[in-house]
Amino acid sequence: MQKSRAFVFFLAFFCWLSFSLPAQEWEEDWDFHMMDMYARGDQTFSITLGVVFPTVFVFRDDSMALTTDRAHNFSPPVGGGGSLAYTHFLGPNFFLGGEVGASFNSTLGGNMLYIIPIGLRAGWQFILGSFEFPLTLTFGVAPQRYLDLSYVGMFLRGSASAFFRFNPEWSFGLNADWTWLPQRPRRDGNPSPAENVDANILGITISARYHF
Repeated sequence: MQKSRAFVFFLAFFCWLSFSLPAQEWEEDWDFHMMDMYARGDQTFSITLGVVFPTVFVFRDDSMALTTDRAHNFSPPVGGGGSLAYTHFLGPNFFLGGEVGASFNSTLGGNMLYIIPIGLRAGWQFILGSFEFPLTLTFGVAPQRYLDLSYVGMFLRGSASAFFRFNPEWSFGLNADWTWLPQRPRRDGNPSPAENVDANILGITISARYHF
């Protein structure tokens, strides 16, 4: 009888040990990945769509001073835009990458302005549980088309985002970005300061990110 009780006790203890240790290891492994969700070499590919709001269009004269009759008076309707972006993590938080996008805006006259920004991006990402908060700076060139006029200039964009990690492969988020588009056109190969414009555009977009 005592041997039977000892055997049952030993069997129960063995079963408890076999189930509790893997569970403990799983919890420790999960905590480790939550603390260090990204590692060097991790990559993401994102698709972004949303609306853009022309905010401040600053016109400048020959002395590069603001012209009082035309500054801050450009207010066409809301437009739309989207982009494809790739990022490569150099560590748990820092990343580099590139993106290509397109946006459109109709002016007060009913014409369309098209912009195709192509740039390199760098950023830093904060992680809080299942939420990720990337801060991104993008610099590149932006071909632009309006009626029969075309222009290729630079652009600089700062973005702040909030993503929810839905599963190991996908996260979904909301972005707010501010894009600066300086235009310095030339006439017959010569600078035309009277036509210099600093365009500032606000974008509110949503993104789907694939992690691999």
